[in-house]
Amino acid sequence: MLVNGKIESIVYRNEENSYSVVKISSHGEFLTCVGKFPSINLGERIELEGTIVKNDKYGEQISVSEVRVLPPNDEEGIRKYLSSGLIKGIGIVTANNIVDMFGKDTLEIIEFAPLRLAEVRGVSKEKALSIATTIKDLRAMQNTVMFLQSYNISTNLAQKIYKTYFDKTEEILKSNPYKLVEDIDGVGFMSADKIAQKLGIPQDSKFRFRAGIMYALKQNGEKSGNTYIKKSSLIEEVLTLLKLDGDYAEKIDNVLYQLSAECVIKEFSKDEELCEMLTSFYFMEQSTAQKILRLKNDYFAQRLNIEQDIKDYELKNNISLHKNQKNAVDTAVNNGICVITGGPGTGKTTIIKCVLDCFKKQHKKCLLLAPTGRAAKRLSESTGENASTIHRALDLDFKNGNGAFFTKNESNPLLEDVVIVDEVSMVDSQLMFNLLKAIKTNAQLILVGDKDQLPSVGAGNVLADILQSGIIPVVELTEIYRQDAKSYIITNAHLINCGKMPVLDNTSKDFFFENRVDPTEMLNTCVSLVTIRLPHFLKMDADKIQVLAPIKAGVCGVDNLNKSLQKMINPAKAGKQEILTENTTYRVGDKVMQTVNNYEQTWERMTPEGFIEYGQGVFNGDSGTIESISPQTSEIVVLFEDGRKAIYARENIFELMLSYAITIHKSQGSEFDVVVIPVISGASMILTRNLLYTAVTRAKKMVVLVGTKQNIARMVHNSYTVKRYSMLKDFLIKEQENYALLFDNKIKK
Repeated sequence: MLVNGKIESIVYRNEENSYSVVKISSHGEFLTCVGKFPSINLGERIELEGTIVKNDKYGEQISVSEVRVLPPNDEEGIRKYLSSGLIKGIGIVTANNIVDMFGKDTLEIIEFAPLRLAEVRGVSKEKALSIATTIKDLRAMQNTVMFLQSYNISTNLAQKIYKTYFDKTEEILKSNPYKLVEDIDGVGFMSADKIAQKLGIPQDSKFRFRAGIMYALKQNGEKSGNTYIKKSSLIEEVLTLLKLDGDYAEKIDNVLYQLSAECVIKEFSKDEELCEMLTSFYFMEQSTAQKILRLKNDYFAQRLNIEQDIKDYELKNNISLHKNQKNAVDTAVNNGICVITGGPGTGKTTIIKCVLDCFKKQHKKCLLLAPTGRAAKRLSESTGENASTIHRALDLDFKNGNGAFFTKNESNPLLEDVVIVDEVSMVDSQLMFNLLKAIKTNAQLILVGDKDQLPSVGAGNVLADILQSGIIPVVELTEIYRQDAKSYIITNAHLINCGKMPVLDNTSKDFFFENRVDPTEMLNTCVSLVTIRLPHFLKMDADKIQVLAPIKAGVCGVDNLNKSLQKMINPAKAGKQEILTENTTYRVGDKVMQTVNNYEQTWERMTPEGFIEYGQGVFNGDSGTIESISPQTSEIVVLFEDGRKAIYARENIFELMLSYAITIHKSQGSEFDVVVIPVISGASMILTRNLLYTAVTRAKKMVVLVGTKQNIARMVHNSYTVKRYSMLKDFLIKEQENYALLFDNKIKK
């Protein structure tokens, strides 16, 4: 059946798959329609095809098979359309004023004579043109989204594609849909392949082979952290991905040659094997090595005797530094670049504070940095000095219209004489590359971190490569200084790191073990600990307690834990706004975490002086609370821990996850008062000693392990680490050889 109607309300919408429940008015009747809808707004007219179905709970509905969006054609519909929150700056009053003046001709006026809107009170010429542009862009996007949805592309992804190609979307996709794999993050090979198959593009097309290669290289970086891959492994992965019978290795080799000729990828030999690397990663790691060596070799300063400075610091703070700690301070003060590494309680923060004290006496400006907002806040609290995220210090900018870029670089360097980076194990290749570009000539860089923590989420193996190169001065702190006699957190962390079982006798004040065998019992115990037992015992709010799980799926996985914890901590109730998606309900008051870097997300923050600061960029791992949800537009307002407030459009909601429970990987760089860890059974490649060590070291005041001693023992004795393929170590060694050769030649001359 064919139905025409006007959208009266959007009862439910899942932005991940476009499934919606929509009420429309048609010839005096109100009809409930269910199915996949494009991006729609109140007041719009739609023409749909579907069949009548009976739902036992909701009654008669129209199951929609096809939808076409039409502009509203009556005054009431136009009022709803303009005031739906679609156009920033237009509320109910302005919408009514516009429609009162132009009536049914409003949309025609907006399209063909937009400056006439300035005749309406409260509408300037600039605003009139903005309204016209917004509506024109919306219609173009709706048409494009509908085109893409015919290829089973989700609304979120369709909008992302449109924002990349705009009105050329259909043309590009029809000529080469595989271009999506190279141009748009989040588009997998399978999505592009399905479109190509519908368009009749041959399975042995060079476009398909190229997309397969690019996808495999990207996945190696994003999922495995590799910046390069062996050529033989790459060919094998591509053949598996393409699912082709026959020998196509030669064709893949030809496409690799073409990509190399275009400087998209770099082919090189390592350990007598050919390897392939995205050119961006190749030059990034090569440049990083060059800049590290420049910091080391070009730092010109007379060596300082800081023995008295250290004594002054000890006297002022009533402490006595160990010989190795003094060596760490001396190394940091007297080198262009160095690494200070050590586990929990070994005095890394004490070293940073002493180093800062020494530099103040030299009248040097210092900049304290960390990879995440939470880590920066912790660094600031522990040192008493201002600390910033690396992203913020490098100053993201969007003004040139070519996407995000850092304004701090070789041409506009950071002004500080000393840069200290904490939690450096989290820093990936791209972030380190951008940081080094911004450090001025003859400045000093001090890298601080725990070499035994999990590596960065992003591609690269920065800290490990620097340490293994043997090029940079390194001081490893091994003595434990920060430890209460009745505290087991630090003791057990070091035992785990050494491959020994932690003490699980429940006699300490901060480390406990709950024996649970059944996964459902483990789940219920974790929920009970977070919501009832620990808040009562510690006189602490539940939001100070963090569950860290090894994996996302399963009974005790992050997804299931979040649903159970949300139900107890922030249940649904009348008047509390929420948004339902296919897998998650987001509710006002929920703890949430950003899961991807979004350089374009805008935010505002109230400064201590009472001014409003504006900025852009929200990053993977940033945590906050849902402050409000708009029932009209489904926009979510998130208040982050550092005071930033960001408004998420409904198509970007998928970037947020509930964070009552998070994966251990997501907890890197963070510190929580209390940590609850379900220790499950599972794959040995995942449940490693390294993972358990990282989880335990996230706690400040208490750790509770829930599971069996057998599972804990398996993790403690599992020293497996996934090998990361990166070139920074090789580049560092090569650059040092080049520098030594150059130095020798200068001496001979």
